[in-house]
Amino acid sequence: MFKQLFDPATWTYTYLIADDASKEAAFIDPVNTHLDTYLDLLKQHDLKLIFSFETHVHADHITASGLLRQHTGAKTCVSQHGGAKLVDVAIQDGHVFMLGSEQIKAIATPGHTPGCTSFLWCGRLFSGDSLFIGGCGRTDFQGGDAGSLYDAITQRLFTLPDDTLVYPGHDYQQRYVSNIIQERTTNPRLAHKTRDQFIEIMNNLNLPAPRLIDQAVPANRYCGLDENERTQAVKTRDAEAPVCVMQVQGGTTGQDLVALAKQNIVEVNAEMARKLLAEENITLIDTREESEFAAGHINNAILLPRGVLEFKLNTIPELADKTKAVLIYCRTGGRSALAAQTLQLLGYTNVLSLAGGFEGWNK
Repeated sequence: MFKQLFDPATWTYTYLIADDASKEAAFIDPVNTHLDTYLDLLKQHDLKLIFSFETHVHADHITASGLLRQHTGAKTCVSQHGGAKLVDVAIQDGHVFMLGSEQIKAIATPGHTPGCTSFLWCGRLFSGDSLFIGGCGRTDFQGGDAGSLYDAITQRLFTLPDDTLVYPGHDYQQRYVSNIIQERTTNPRLAHKTRDQFIEIMNNLNLPAPRLIDQAVPANRYCGLDENERTQAVKTRDAEAPVCVMQVQGGTTGQDLVALAKQNIVEVNAEMARKLLAEENITLIDTREESEFAAGHINNAILLPRGVLEFKLNTIPELADKTKAVLIYCRTGGRSALAAQTLQLLGYTNVLSLAGGFEGWNK
């Protein structure tokens, strides 16, 4: 079962997919103003909502994922690099989700944002804001990177079978579907363009900011929940690893992801950190929340909470040079490990995490 839904206020496509036999279903990119429509569809077709997928943390509309979780118990699913809190599943590249006997494969397609993910199901590609019909997502905010987007589209999406149907996250001319061969051969931003040519195009779009960005991004970091709804939810989550609490396959917890991150980063103890701060040109980042920072922090630290790191990088002049040394800390070292790994994925080449965090520093 498959339905394509449209929100005319934000030109957003939402997709409902389901397994007829098991009646298990999933939404992709639901919009909060259409919650009642979604619930009616589920009831009408006697479906059980298992997943609510986000192709990325949106800047143009507020997601309904958190509300759908409240009404149906469905798991909210966002990329592990998306910078969202309160999610149930932090999606990894290649992750396969099951709806009854149906498989949905996650394909990391960073570039529009670092956490962009496309989904492949039954010969259909749900490309979010990575690949549009005759276009692609912009790359000038939220940690966007034109080179990464070109690589993701040309090396990951354009290598899919020619007849793979492409269902985008938006279309501003009310076109509904394309396919891979059409986009590979006719997309004006990508067809017959080199990587450098594409970057030049993307760097000169000069588009206005999305109308709802100031409301949408903060809300979508919490799965679309408002202040009252998220306050209670936050209390039940792991304060040290708020970005990820489980994986569908393998039972990966937030603590497991911290352990995995620490295998791929460099940690320094408090003594070495003091020496580096005294002797070297190094940027110190506090990745805790504002309340933690206000209660006490290391001198000269720049506050950049883990939940908004990907969105706020461009606002920190000290992080403009990706070769400059960066030292990150949190309360005990978990969030900073995840943040350090994220910075490495974004191209920073000299990132360190403070082992033991602020507590270790104080001791």
